[in-house]
Amino acid sequence: MHQQPKASHFIDGQYIEDTAGEAFDVIYPATGEVIAKLHAATPAIINQALDAAKRAQKDWAAMTGTERGRVLRRAADIMRERNHDLSVLETYDTGKPYQETSVADATSGADALEYFGGLAGSLTGEHIQLGEDFVYSRREALGVCVGIGAWNYPTQIACWKGAPALACGNAMVFKPSETTPLSALKVAEILMEAGAPAGIYNVVQGLGAVGASLVTDPRVDKVSLTGSVPTGKKVYAAAAAGMKHVTMELGGKSPLVIFDDADLENAVSGAILGNFYSTGQVCSNGTRVFVQKGIKDAFLKRMSERLGGVVMGDPQDPDTNFGPMVSENQRDIVEGYIAKGVEEGARITFGGKRVDRDGFFIEPTVFADVTDDMTIAREEIFGPVLSVLDFDTEEEVLRRANDTEFGLAAGVFTADLTRAHRMVAGFEAGTCYINTYNLAPVEAPFGGMKMSGVGRENSKAAIDHYSQVKGVYVAMTDVEAPF
Repeated sequence: MHQQPKASHFIDGQYIEDTAGEAFDVIYPATGEVIAKLHAATPAIINQALDAAKRAQKDWAAMTGTERGRVLRRAADIMRERNHDLSVLETYDTGKPYQETSVADATSGADALEYFGGLAGSLTGEHIQLGEDFVYSRREALGVCVGIGAWNYPTQIACWKGAPALACGNAMVFKPSETTPLSALKVAEILMEAGAPAGIYNVVQGLGAVGASLVTDPRVDKVSLTGSVPTGKKVYAAAAAGMKHVTMELGGKSPLVIFDDADLENAVSGAILGNFYSTGQVCSNGTRVFVQKGIKDAFLKRMSERLGGVVMGDPQDPDTNFGPMVSENQRDIVEGYIAKGVEEGARITFGGKRVDRDGFFIEPTVFADVTDDMTIAREEIFGPVLSVLDFDTEEEVLRRANDTEFGLAAGVFTADLTRAHRMVAGFEAGTCYINTYNLAPVEAPFGGMKMSGVGRENSKAAIDHYSQVKGVYVAMTDVEAPF
């Protein structure tokens, strides 16, 4: 158990343990070994965390935005200085290759802390002149925010939720996924080291029952979830009962449309990033790859050639570029979808098999001859499974691309930029790409439409989801009344 943290929870500026909570193992996906054992938060732990957040929040909000921003920017600097160690831990936590975590996880978390730290001092209201009278507005914190993370990007999500919340003057209680519970504890440590007051960022561990207790607690003013649509529906309903603010970043079955005038190499690269990065465990993945018939055979051939460059092995080895699934259960789910695809008549052109080695490895898999009604084209798989569907016309493919309950992301590859802009205007998705895929800079809004979510993370748009505006009317003249 060589990654055992000091304790399961980080509350009020220190590590806290309560062994009365349900024990659960942390598994290294590359080997299946237990690397840590944690305890789920008991009611006493949850109460302690929320009390600490509630107490600390008022003083934190009373600081100037510049002062709060300074803490966040210091935390970003510390995170970058420790990128190697944080990336190694993230690889143990998730199984993702160090080649990936070293450039995409703690670094993106640091970007969020730096970006929102820079914005914190600019969060002001406005003045509205009304003759001699005027109105001014105040942008104020919501209070205590609860963040519930997913297992695919534990460090990044802890920062994506924490950075805007803290910049606006809120306190955060963050519950990581029980599958990947280690990295968020380091985020809390770093924020404390950077000067955040005790109680401003707390981490509690546990399964669904812990999340439910947090979401329904009357001390909580805001809930932000990254997770599946079924979980999102439950959390959204529970939060609505208490009239809480919400951000829901949920699942997807996103379309990636490739026209026959696209640059083939770039299109294949985009499809790789949209299906096989993080072993396919990315919510915005473009897993329905619509390829115009004139380029389909060339696309499939080049995709198989490029996938021959997959290096599967020890995720801590910098040469490894394809890691295991996060858990045995997730691998089993993906294998079930692959079997279903074959059963329904799709054709495997690459991969499709479990890898004979320790850990939860499965080959990157490409299906051709996929139709819109197949299960693999309708349901989110959350694994390295790419489905190729062919099409004839722009009008046809846009209609088919939107024929889904999801609306997280969408992408198009074409040399015709007029057509590209027509396509993204027509996509029913919150995050769209032209001639690239799956980039998520903190400066850009990220989120979905339809069943894929509510609200936006990142960019200035996130500020509106972690603050509220108070209007103040100021009279400069006598008050007139009817009697």
